[in-house]
Amino acid sequence: MGKANVSSVQTELDYPKGITFEQVWAALMEGRKQQEEAAQELREAQKETDRLLKEAARERREAQEKADRRQEELDRLVKETDRQRKETDRQLGKLGLRMGEVVEYMVTPNLGEKFWELGFDCLKANQNTKVSDRTNNIYFEIDVMLENGDKAILVEVKTKLTTEWVNAHIERLEKMRVYANLHGDKRAFLGAVAGVVMAPDVKEYALKQGFYVIEPSGETFNIIPPNGEPKEW
Repeated sequence: MGKANVSSVQTELDYPKGITFEQVWAALMEGRKQQEEAAQELREAQKETDRLLKEAARERREAQEKADRRQEELDRLVKETDRQRKETDRQLGKLGLRMGEVVEYMVTPNLGEKFWELGFDCLKANQNTKVSDRTNNIYFEIDVMLENGDKAILVEVKTKLTTEWVNAHIERLEKMRVYANLHGDKRAFLGAVAGVVMAPDVKEYALKQGFYVIEPSGETFNIIPPNGEPKEW
C-alpha cells in the first residue's frame, strides 16, 4: 500500500500538473522535427553556396581562358604585323635603292654639262666612289664626284631628300677634307644634293648650307646655286 503511494507521488513530480506524457513526447518530436528541418535547410543552403562558388569559379576560369586566347591572338597579330612591316620596309628599302640608282643614271650623264653652264668645267665624273682609309679610320661613299684640276663637287643623290641626308652630306664633305689633307690633296670640295622628292623647307635648308640643289624639271633637271657663294671644304 505504501509503495503505491510513493509511485503516485513520483508521477506527479515528473510531469507538471495538467501535462501528459503524450504531450511532452509530442513536443519533443516536434522540436526534433524542427531541428531536422533546420539542418536540412542548412544543408541545402550549403549545397547552393557550393554550387554558386563552383559556378563562379567556372565562370572565372572560362573568362581567364578567353582572355588568354584573346591575348595569344593579339600577340600573334602583333608579331605578324611586325613581320609584315619589316618585310615592307625591306622591300621599300630595295625599291629605294633601285630608285636611287635610276636617279643617279638619269642625272649623271648630263650633270657635267649642267655644271659647265654654271661655270664649273668638269673634266671627269665618277659614280659610286668609295673611300676606305683604315689607317686613319675614314670611310664614306660618294654617289657622284665631278672633278677638274682645282675643285671637286660631291653629289649626293636620293629619291627623297631630307634634312637628315643634307646633314649627312655635310659630314661626308668634312671627312673628304680630312682625307684629302692627309693625302696631300689641296683641291677645294663643294657639295650638291639631288632629290626626286624634297619639301620646300629641305630645299631651302640645303641651299643655306652652301649646297647646289638638283631637282627634276620635266624630262630633265635643274641645278639651283646656293644662297650666296657655294661653300667650299
